[in-house]
Amino acid sequence: MEARAALPPQPRGEGKVKNEQGQRRSRQVLGDIGNVEVVRIAEAKQITRPITRSYHAQLLAAQAEAEKKNPVVAVVDDKVAVNRKCGAKVSKAQKKAIDKPKPETIVAISSGEEEKAIAVSGRKSRERSLRKEVKTLTAILTARSKAACGVTAKPEDQIVNIDVGGVNDDLAVVEYVDDIYKFYKLTEDESRVHDYFNTQPDINVKMRSILIDWLIDVHRRLELMPETLYLTINIVDRYLSMKIVSRRELQLVGMSSMLLACKYEESYCLQVHDLVCISDYAYTDTQILVMEKAILEKLEWYLTVPTPYVFLVRYIKASVAPDLEMENMVFFLAELGLMHYPTTILYCPSMIAAAAVFAARCTLNKTPFWSETLKHYSGYSEEQIMDCAKLLVGFHSAAAESKLKVVYGKYSSSDRGAVALFTPPKSLLARST
Repeated sequence: MEARAALPPQPRGEGKVKNEQGQRRSRQVLGDIGNVEVVRIAEAKQITRPITRSYHAQLLAAQAEAEKKNPVVAVVDDKVAVNRKCGAKVSKAQKKAIDKPKPETIVAISSGEEEKAIAVSGRKSRERSLRKEVKTLTAILTARSKAACGVTAKPEDQIVNIDVGGVNDDLAVVEYVDDIYKFYKLTEDESRVHDYFNTQPDINVKMRSILIDWLIDVHRRLELMPETLYLTINIVDRYLSMKIVSRRELQLVGMSSMLLACKYEESYCLQVHDLVCISDYAYTDTQILVMEKAILEKLEWYLTVPTPYVFLVRYIKASVAPDLEMENMVFFLAELGLMHYPTTILYCPSMIAAAAVFAARCTLNKTPFWSETLKHYSGYSEEQIMDCAKLLVGFHSAAAESKLKVVYGKYSSSDRGAVALFTPPKSLLARST
């Protein structure tokens, strides 16, 4: 049998190369194993004879006998991990390699180190929160712009909820009261009058003041509701702005206007005969009823209007726990304003009411004169109502010397707290707007 061709040389052998460069290039995952050593297979001698079946069996038997002497050899990428012999000692270099921490090693935190880890995580979270609190340049510039324009937000705790006491009162309609007053402010200009005395050839401003002074006296004697007086004056002004009235009919217009206001506001309607008696029989029942019909036709039956009274009630409540003295002072100043023609022409009902509350607080020295609550519910700042308030204080200063003393006498009585006798705030008149 012919000899087979010789195979290429194959590495064999059991030579070991310890702690050489191959060991330093070993994988990290095997570097932590303390009971193995990495060696390189030594180059075996060249096998020149043909490998027959019998020779192959001899090689296998020799390899098995060698494995008994040096057990379990694992070959990985030309390297083997060999179990150490029982008596072998770990070299100093390998101990250092084992003890040296790896940068990629995941360290398990023991129970003793948990507190340190929690402290570190807490410090990191605080650092993150501090970073979140840092304002951006845009936020800083926006805040500075608002501060410069005076639109900085006011603390909400300065505004008192004046409707909290009426939550269980169905008549207080707390759910709708804000919407009602928003509607009043939207529609109050519809019922305002323009300067109409340039179209009235037979009457003047002084005659109007005399009429209003007399109507206030009639209202007090008949003990009518406050709403009736304010609606009466509103009807008179609106009719005079639409119709030319003679001097003789001026009082008749006032009487018929009061009759209409009583029918609208009072639960007990005023009798026409009572008005005839109060006017000293200057007019008959028929004349009063005819004028009443003429007024309704001219006004197109439009009597549901926001007068200063509806705003006075709201703003007095916004004064937060007002006393009777405060209330009487507000109504005194408001009636003085309505009696004088310039106030009615220049200012809307809500501003007259707000100015009356402000002037009353100044007169009674109630600080602050204009709180955040009043500003919130009235919609006016102190600067906006200053001119109207000065006008009312000026009327108060001249009331004692005026020939028309009905309002002054009404609020000088003890049942009204004698608020008319208080000294007007001169400092308010001296203030510049």
